[in-house]
Amino acid sequence: MRQTIGIGHQDFEDIRLEHCFYVDKTDFIREWWEYRDCVTLITRPRRFGKTLAMSMVEKFFSVKYAGRGDLFEGLAVWEREEYRRLQGSYPVISLSLANVKDTIYADARKKICQILENVYSQFYFLLDGEILNPNEKRYFKSVTSDMDDPTATMALHQLSMFLSRFYGKKVIILLDEYDTPMQEAYVNGYWDEMTAFIRNLFNSTFKTNAFLLRAIMTGITRVSRESVFSDLNNLEVVTTTSCKYASSFGFTEEEVFSALDEYGLSDSRKLVKMWYDGFTFGLQKDIYNPWSIINFLEKKRPDIYWANTSSNQLVGKLIRQGSKTVKQDFEKLLSGQALETEIDEQIVYNCLDTNENAIWSLLLASGYLKVKEIRTACSGGEEYPGSYRQIYELVLTNLEVKFMFENMVKEWFAPGASDYSDFIRALLADDVDAMNVYMNRVALQTFSFFDVGNRPSKEAEPERFYHGFVLGLMVELADRYVITSNRESGFGRYDIMLKSRRENQEGRDAIIIEFKVFNPAKEKDLGETVEKAKEQIAARQYEAALEAEGIPADRIRRYGFAFCGKQVLIG
Repeated sequence: MRQTIGIGHQDFEDIRLEHCFYVDKTDFIREWWEYRDCVTLITRPRRFGKTLAMSMVEKFFSVKYAGRGDLFEGLAVWEREEYRRLQGSYPVISLSLANVKDTIYADARKKICQILENVYSQFYFLLDGEILNPNEKRYFKSVTSDMDDPTATMALHQLSMFLSRFYGKKVIILLDEYDTPMQEAYVNGYWDEMTAFIRNLFNSTFKTNAFLLRAIMTGITRVSRESVFSDLNNLEVVTTTSCKYASSFGFTEEEVFSALDEYGLSDSRKLVKMWYDGFTFGLQKDIYNPWSIINFLEKKRPDIYWANTSSNQLVGKLIRQGSKTVKQDFEKLLSGQALETEIDEQIVYNCLDTNENAIWSLLLASGYLKVKEIRTACSGGEEYPGSYRQIYELVLTNLEVKFMFENMVKEWFAPGASDYSDFIRALLADDVDAMNVYMNRVALQTFSFFDVGNRPSKEAEPERFYHGFVLGLMVELADRYVITSNRESGFGRYDIMLKSRRENQEGRDAIIIEFKVFNPAKEKDLGETVEKAKEQIAARQYEAALEAEGIPADRIRRYGFAFCGKQVLIG
């Protein structure tokens, strides 16, 4: 019988009892158990089945589900007798920090305390009898949303001790979305307070806990050791580049194609692959996002399903407020080119504002980028080699991600969308007067949006704005023009070049745009700045690359953009 497509289910028991569509990932239980790692941190992009996997592990091991082998009948883990005997045999503490998304530290801390209180409420039976002494019972009752830091950070450690004593076995701890509070702390400016609290909580729970048998933590990113894991030397970290559990999260191509066949969508294989393929975990290629596939099976049409399941607030912030180099690199990615960079899988959130590589590391961990190729580079020569480093060649993951980013760029220009569209039409019509009118309106409406950041300098503001402007051009005109920026041509690097995509060589045209910031020490007004920009285009022969492709000189238009604060002059 064909399973029902159920959208949004994250509880393993519900999926099994409701006979919802499910791809068997229970072999993860066997694989994890046989590795015997004490504390396992698994990072995967959102909506890749992490929460469902944690629910599955809880239902398998927890004494609360003893005798519930019916949930696993017919699945891979149930084929082996030794694992049937393990089902329902351990005390399990399971919690998630997914809902800790508060804008101030006090609220975030209180919510974590509420989560801990809710965990304790599941084990109130421990207060009956003599398992706990009077002092321990008082401590148990003190675990509330208003508890102090020492009580809160020791709560999971103490509960482990109580449960271990009651059951005569060490406990398994499952912590889902461990890094959500830290992402919110970075975005909302309370990073130091949150990491200090989390560090103490993790240390007592996972490091100095003699009552812990094993633990799994899941999240999107691997937060740096210095931030919260400084004392955890017993941590096994499994990132997207690790080979462990490579096929346990997300759907393999074989699983996707099998599902398409089952639901009568075999003809959609090529379409689905183009839209949703592209994730790679370890050596396992052709991984698909489960959320997008399940939505496609239910709705039977492609759309931006996974990329639209969150606000992408942090991603947008980092690119929008990023430097000229960040925006230029993002332009490359949007145009289908690869970005070469070093990657550090330990995300240092408080360095995202200053370390551009950290931005691409975060986008890779979050699933927006994929690794096309890795090569090793040496800083010295062959005879005297220096340090070796790995260079990652990154591209956008798939078509869904590309469309998501294009929509994000459009939203950036939404406040001045009408004027921006009018500017584009004026540019194509070579109407310089109209271009000036509309571009000044766009600048007023969007300038501050791109320039919000950590104390941007006056000198940096125009660059931040105009590279945001380039992104907008790429989205609006990419179907008609090949758009590039900061590339070599002639004897220098131009700012923007638009080259017609027309196949008819005689009808092709091109546009070169050069930006300059008004310098009162060298120019008397913006008009003179515009002329210097146009002189630079001519002197450095930026049109050389276009003429080499056969575009006639009279079909190449050249514009100088001069900036002074929020004022723009085009000539």
